[in-house]
Amino acid sequence: MKSTLQRFTKRSEENPVYRIEADETREISFTVNGKEATVNVAPRVLLSDALRQHLGLTGTHIGCEHGVCGMCTVIVDGEAARSCLILACQVEGSEIMTVEGLGTPDDLHPLQESFGANHALQCGFCTPGMLMSAYDLLEHEETLDRDDIADQMSGVLCRCTGYRNIVEAVSQVAEEYPDERPAPRNCGSGQHLSHGCGVTGVANPGISQDSLIRSRDTITLPTSEPTMVVEVETVVETDADEIWTIMQDTEQLARCLPGAELIEDFGNDKYVGRIKVALGPVKLSFLGDVHVVVRDQENKRIVALVEAADKGGGSVQAEVDLVIDEHPQGSVIRALGNVHMTGRIAQFGRSLGQDAVRDMFLQFTSALDATARGEEIADVGSASAFGMAKQIIKGRISGLSNKMTRKK
Repeated sequence: MKSTLQRFTKRSEENPVYRIEADETREISFTVNGKEATVNVAPRVLLSDALRQHLGLTGTHIGCEHGVCGMCTVIVDGEAARSCLILACQVEGSEIMTVEGLGTPDDLHPLQESFGANHALQCGFCTPGMLMSAYDLLEHEETLDRDDIADQMSGVLCRCTGYRNIVEAVSQVAEEYPDERPAPRNCGSGQHLSHGCGVTGVANPGISQDSLIRSRDTITLPTSEPTMVVEVETVVETDADEIWTIMQDTEQLARCLPGAELIEDFGNDKYVGRIKVALGPVKLSFLGDVHVVVRDQENKRIVALVEAADKGGGSVQAEVDLVIDEHPQGSVIRALGNVHMTGRIAQFGRSLGQDAVRDMFLQFTSALDATARGEEIADVGSASAFGMAKQIIKGRISGLSNKMTRKK
């Protein structure tokens, strides 16, 4: 078996070398965490960027981008490798494991559990690199003592200098599993979908989105864990039947959603639309497809699949489930969203992202209620940082107040 270094440096008939234009892209296929993945990238795109920006695997952190800090460590064909030093086009046909493949929140890998139990993480920025380096070490070394671990793990830098606890965490797993090292808990069959596509085909800031509007035949969501899950509900004055009537009219429904614009109706409940979001200085405009896959008249339920991209290469893929029920004060609207995000919007924390979505939902249901009552609604506009901040602060104060009340 070739070493990782040999794979990426040796020219052979198996790995031919050929030229392509600087702005030309190429499809690269490989396996990530047991799932097939294909990305369409320029030859200069690093593996770390392909994993984060195109596949949404943001667990791989980027630090120095010079191969020094070790934050971006992943496993490539069974060997630890710095993903910031490898081009995506060099891993054609390779098997890659990222920190997401180690385990899930509900089924942690023993290394992850040990890091938590031994306080082996502080700010957490180095943790993915430490975990992948530790996994590689356990896989290749049958016996380990603490001095060996400290030396072998020195390739990943901890800015918080928490090395003693990191060594303790790795040592504990080595002692608990002396004969057979624990296998990854989240590597299975399936397919990773590139997040950099959407209606634009490829994530290319130089291409006008408007010139490439088309309706996708199908929308398939990634099989990986969503970036966030949002579950919200609100009570409105209008009864359920009147709200459902408005929700059956897609144009009226779009006008109620902050920053949304319906661009094209392709029939069969397939649409192309745009939504604008402003989070302080960050202004995003997502163009993409919306497919209504369930429209249940009896239960007043709509399920829609969404796939959209912005010009900066970011993307959102989601399944949104809306249900209307009767309520003594009118009706209650419930929404459940499984959201996959990449790019700039994915850099916001889950908590802030969930708060932002909740604020948009409140604005949406308020406009929906007003429309059902026959009132003229003002231009909802794009979701703004000020409106979100106001709702977030209000929600946090309410949550703190509830906690204090429970303690009493």
